Amino acid sequence: MTILVTGATGNVGRHIVNQLLMAGHHVRALTRNPLSAKLPEGVEVVYGDLTEPKTLAPALNGVTGLHLITFNSDGYTPLQTGAEIVELAQKAGVRRVTVLWNGENGPVERVVEASDIEWTFLQPVEFMSNALQWAEYIRLEGIVREPFGDSPSAMIHVADIADVAVAALTGDGHAGKTYTLTGPEVLTVFDKVRILGAAISRDIQFLELTEDQARERMREQGAPEDAIDFVIGWYATPPESAYTVVHTVEQVTGRPARTFAQWASENAHFFKNP
Repeated sequence: MTILVTGATGNVGRHIVNQLLMAGHHVRALTRNPLSAKLPEGVEVVYGDLTEPKTLAPALNGVTGLHLITFNSDGYTPLQTGAEIVELAQKAGVRRVTVLWNGENGPVERVVEASDIEWTFLQPVEFMSNALQWAEYIRLEGIVREPFGDSPSAMIHVADIADVAVAALTGDGHAGKTYTLTGPEVLTVFDKVRILGAAISRDIQFLELTEDQARERMREQGAPEDAIDFVIGWYATPPESAYTVVHTVEQVTGRPARTFAQWASENAHFFKNP
């Protein structure tokens, strides 16, 4: 089978591409910048833009499985082209689709759910890889600055999301299911900083920002106000689902979800000075 991975150069997409390739599948990776994709040898890298569905027809030719993201490249605004994408997928003969979503039934999700394609929704909580945003400050100053130090999260390793996606794209029994995906433990920001410090053998200082300071930082980074409101609201009063451990990863893949300590060990080099 040929499986097309959209968002192939993103955190989750790269893991899906790698795992499918290692399992012996023909992988086609969709990107707007094929020359800079830096994907493994053996992956068929093709051009396509989800905001311009007419560019997707060649990429979908011969595809039986599709991993689909639902947000624009800015990471904030939902795709509005779901109807066109799904129509092209059905015409191409796509039989299975995994959808990476945030729990809100947006334009892409509604069309996929109403289609004849076997769909599986993947709903992860916070990504462990979000901690990479601290890397430069830890390397240079040994400091993490964040609001809401006690905010709890059952965050997940992106490789675990990919494991579940691959299982759903290549195996039976996953059609019509929504998989909430978490890690194996609940951690606060304080906990994450402590675990990272242990991984790099360095004491990391945590400075707690006020809400106003956090908002101003996001504005400087170019985030729109509605996205700032969402992120601040999430961490100030996270929904129960954000800090409730579920064992979906183990149920689907047969092995426990990876811990943040494992992630920190794998990625310690990002937080250390050269």
